[in-house]
Amino acid sequence: MSTYINQPNGVFPSVCSLDCPDQCGLLLHKENGKIVKISGDPEHPVTQGHICNKVRHMTERIYDEKRLKYPLKRVGKKGEGKFEQISWDEAIETITNQWKMLIKNDGPESILPYSFYGNMGRLNAEGMDRRFFYRMGASLLDQTICQAAGSVGYQYTMGGSFGMDPEDTIHSKLIIFWGINAVSTNMHQVALAQKARKNGAEIVVIDVHKNQTGRLADWFIPILPGTDAALALGLMHILFAEKLVDDAFLKEHTIGYDELKEHVKTYDPVSVSEITGVPVDDIYKLARMYGKTSPSFIRIGNGIQHHDNGGMCIRTISCLPALTGQWKVKGGGAIKGNSGYLAFNTNALQRPDLLENKQTRVINMNVLGQALLDLEPSIKSLYVHGCNPAVVTPEGNKVRQGLVREDLFTVVHDLFLTDTAKYADIILPATSSFENTDFYTSYWHHFIQIQQQVIEPYGESKSNVDVFRLLAKGMGFEESVFDDSEEDMIAQALDFSNNPSLKNITYERLMKENFIKADIKPLLENKLKTPSGKIELYSERMKKHGHSPLPIYNPIEKDSEYPYLFVPAPNHNYLNSTFSNNEKHVYLEKEPKLFINQEDALKKGIADGEVVRVWNNRGDCELKAVVGDQVLPGVVVSLGLWADTPGTKQLVNSLTPDRISDMGGGATFFSGRVNVEKL
Repeated sequence: MSTYINQPNGVFPSVCSLDCPDQCGLLLHKENGKIVKISGDPEHPVTQGHICNKVRHMTERIYDEKRLKYPLKRVGKKGEGKFEQISWDEAIETITNQWKMLIKNDGPESILPYSFYGNMGRLNAEGMDRRFFYRMGASLLDQTICQAAGSVGYQYTMGGSFGMDPEDTIHSKLIIFWGINAVSTNMHQVALAQKARKNGAEIVVIDVHKNQTGRLADWFIPILPGTDAALALGLMHILFAEKLVDDAFLKEHTIGYDELKEHVKTYDPVSVSEITGVPVDDIYKLARMYGKTSPSFIRIGNGIQHHDNGGMCIRTISCLPALTGQWKVKGGGAIKGNSGYLAFNTNALQRPDLLENKQTRVINMNVLGQALLDLEPSIKSLYVHGCNPAVVTPEGNKVRQGLVREDLFTVVHDLFLTDTAKYADIILPATSSFENTDFYTSYWHHFIQIQQQVIEPYGESKSNVDVFRLLAKGMGFEESVFDDSEEDMIAQALDFSNNPSLKNITYERLMKENFIKADIKPLLENKLKTPSGKIELYSERMKKHGHSPLPIYNPIEKDSEYPYLFVPAPNHNYLNSTFSNNEKHVYLEKEPKLFINQEDALKKGIADGEVVRVWNNRGDCELKAVVGDQVLPGVVVSLGLWADTPGTKQLVNSLTPDRISDMGGGATFFSGRVNVEKL
């Protein structure tokens, strides 16, 4: 157990809980039992004491006077935000009585858990809650809102979520940030790239918006949304045509290179330029730069997978490092994600064996609006934690229309009265990560970290683990798995012989060392986890699954005649909707903006700084126009997910489609179309 909680003063090691690849090592400075300062841990080998604004100001969030202190029950209309205080006993009794009645009358699948990684602690994000809902037999949630499409696409090529060690970036001579605003979403990858730059590396950024990362680049390449696979295929065309590929590497480590060589002949630079908006000369320049520079590294971003063609897009880009043999060079290769290296025993943590009905229905989280409004048999209860679907989920107006149903019993467990919580029947106050014990695995660097409890729970708040223990007791679940301590659960998760990289990592060792790097062998030292054991440029498995076995470009769906492609990108000071209700971060971010090309603005009579209406048949928003050359003509980009405040229209996911991407059930946030006019 943590001894930090009993020490009112001192500096204590910690870890950032935000859903961010960097997963920084932290130091928490305590005085009189309260955290007074958060700094970076200079001992952490990757994050090295540098942290972002989001976590630097976390004390203002955890001690915010608006934070929930005790359970609440609704006394007003749904969405009105009127609640009164109740006890935990009453809250648990109300929830479990309602669920027992629903299970008796409508079956357990009438209940849907809805969660994501608002807290990246594994116990609190996917531990006791999974055990509870498996045991109940509730509808299963397909958690596909973030990286599902790209993960499947990358897996077809590389066998899983395995990439370059980011610490090796310092050896790279060419670094391509492709579809990622890393300054705002992966800052330590930028820091490593800057070190490489001092050693002569060039940084290229390919994106739909000249954001902070684009401005940092030696060369920024603007591209039309959803066309990145075409650009990658055009680069392959030139690499093969100009003999800039590594034939020996291709023969030894890949399958399908001859088929790919023939296939990409159709993706000539002129055709690719017409598709992507990237000039022909730039396509040649980039291909030759990539073909002649080694080590070269591609940081593949999340944004480009949020299209109808997102899985194939990532699958296609992930073929590039093999063509030039970059995987054999220190500082060469790619990173989409690295979570495969830190895979732990999810079955032991989550206990899917508790689910009796193996045919239990699965609901994709991206279609929550449809599910709440149209699904039969209908969803009668929703339990939300670690997520804010009223703001985050696509087709937001549908989602909120579903949440307002009087016959939907909704429970929300959160730190704040979020937009979703306003629709709840029961609200439960959640602890912050610093009030829990948990373990963390990065999906970018190779370190596992532990969070020991540092401060007492705020008010009457409880962790997800504690709440589901109470709910299990209230439901009469007698299985011993609901009595497991946090220490038990961490030990169970780390006991995983299938991943030899974790061989010497234990709960006891984590308690002593705080963070441990997994024992990872070079990527090509063993067979990959593809069917062939090699990098698959041609994939029979894709063919069996109904996809092209070779990388291709499929245009995104033109879902309307509205003239502008709309990309609701992240901003710098929020993480999805987290921090959008904290005054400090709202002050730093100022106001919601819409970036529009100067040619388009001129045609519409829109001046820089004017408020514009952005709309389609799903909804409308009002945002401040930023006019310039940051986006190509025909493209508009907003930044951030803002809270629904009175007198504003700024919920951009009101405009996004809830179509499902080509692979993995992923979201298509960035494949919608809108119109824009001045107010």
